[in-house]
Amino acid sequence: METLKGIAVSPGVAIGEVFVLDDQRRRIARRTVAAGQVQGELDRLDHALKKSIEELSAVRERTSRELGEEAGKIFAFHLGMLSDRTLTGPIRELINKELVTAEYAVFATFTSLADRFSALGDAAFKTKVDDVHDLSIRVLKHLIGAHTSRLAALKHRAIVLARDLTPSQAAAFNKSQVLAFVTELGGRTGHTGIFARAMQIPAVVGCPRVTAGVADGTPIIVDGDTGTVIIDPDSETLERFTRKQERAALFSISQAELRQLPCVTLDGTPIDLQGNIEFPEEVPSVLGSGGNGIGLYRTEFLYLAGDEEPTEEVHYAAYAQCVELLGGRSLTIRTVDLGADKYTQDRADNPERNPMLGLRSIRYCLKNQAMFKRQLRAILRASAIAQGCIRIMFPLVSKVEEYRSAKFFLNDVMEDLQEEGVAFDRNVKVGMMVEVPTAAILADKFASQADFFSIGTNDLVQYTLAVDRTNEQVADLYHPANPAVIELIRRTVKAAKEARIPVSCCGESAGELEYTMLLLGLGLRTLSASPTYLPALKRLIRSVTIAQCEAVAEKVADFDSDVAVSSYLRDVTRKIIPEAFDGRPGED
Repeated sequence: METLKGIAVSPGVAIGEVFVLDDQRRRIARRTVAAGQVQGELDRLDHALKKSIEELSAVRERTSRELGEEAGKIFAFHLGMLSDRTLTGPIRELINKELVTAEYAVFATFTSLADRFSALGDAAFKTKVDDVHDLSIRVLKHLIGAHTSRLAALKHRAIVLARDLTPSQAAAFNKSQVLAFVTELGGRTGHTGIFARAMQIPAVVGCPRVTAGVADGTPIIVDGDTGTVIIDPDSETLERFTRKQERAALFSISQAELRQLPCVTLDGTPIDLQGNIEFPEEVPSVLGSGGNGIGLYRTEFLYLAGDEEPTEEVHYAAYAQCVELLGGRSLTIRTVDLGADKYTQDRADNPERNPMLGLRSIRYCLKNQAMFKRQLRAILRASAIAQGCIRIMFPLVSKVEEYRSAKFFLNDVMEDLQEEGVAFDRNVKVGMMVEVPTAAILADKFASQADFFSIGTNDLVQYTLAVDRTNEQVADLYHPANPAVIELIRRTVKAAKEARIPVSCCGESAGELEYTMLLLGLGLRTLSASPTYLPALKRLIRSVTIAQCEAVAEKVADFDSDVAVSSYLRDVTRKIIPEAFDGRPGED
């Protein structure tokens, strides 16, 4: 018997036999063509894109019908990418300029984009790596022939193990045959969890070595509540998990019904749930999951999709699309958070040794004024579509002077647009991310300048604890439950309240159920998270009172370690919503 640990992304317990899925990804060799063959390669590319779009349209329709709109919207995003000239343009350019085959141009362009996403270190962007690889496989299939997958060999009910799982693979499974998913790669916000939850089966991701030396037919247990995977369990373990499986079946949530209900605590306090997105195509998913608007629009994709810096019109089109899809609901646009990534380092005269502590985010924008103003112009132009809808948010502000400088550039752009006779929202709200200790410590100073705060817990934890959140060797030290981090959040919320400005939390902690009561108890009334987490958050919020949450926050203040805090928060949350953990209430 071997026990492995991964990340739980879809609840429940599955007991069955192993089916190991092959990895479809492969390298494409660089091959050149004669100048006279370039048009033929472009025609091949156009044909492959056309066939891929036709396929994706059918897959989206079938997935939406069989697994629900949330899963189907993943393929809507895929369709948007293949239709986006910022992605397909570089492929054509590579064929034209370097005289390479269409398949190599597709492979090289998609691989470069995936590498850029991976290098960002942001979990939300890393989930897009699978999208990019999936699209690459699909287009290449029409250029060089179909890849034979073992997926076709699955003829019986089994638990699927894979190094990774693309959306296309997940959508292709017969629901009646798959008991659970386990992958070696992946994170909390990836597509594997979305599909698993849509199929109502357990799933564990980020489980190293799970496919190593495991043969088809091996008995296996997957615990999607705790992230535990047990290979070849003994009889006692089998009996214990069978009982847990039966117990957990008693706790089911109707997410569809929950989405239509108001997000309000038991004592009548409304909580504003919003969504985090990277692409306009994700807006319907947020609204369909019960979100009231977009609390964080990460705009980096506009830069990472191609080698050329996006034009003002590219920016404007994306923001305008979001505004129209939202129908007047709030849209908080974070100005570009680049600097610690391949995109900027490749363009730097002297690449930085430690870019996470270097020229990134608002610092990078203030150094690249033309780029910064181009984005601000597009945001302001889009703000005219629905007055009061758009809010502008500056990332990684560490000094009051930085915020003032960013506001200066914004005011300068406003003056330019006014002189040009271009419409914009003259009362647009301008706020900042609180994600470095200095911003939290001096929150009262910033509150007199900013229209709103949004607490970014991902970087706040990283910079407070001096832990690289992408470094596996120190991953155990990265913990949002650290008392120092909680104190900085408390300080920030207090300063915002005293200054009478709104404050929200848009980091990963906002989507983690075990932190919800703490955040509400600290005074937060707006949470912004990945759309997949919104229904569960709403269920918990509707099950508690603010008094309960304040008692939790008061209790946490007595702890001096992240282990003690996390254990307490998990236990108190499990008492209220046990089905989100293991089906059992917490211990008194």
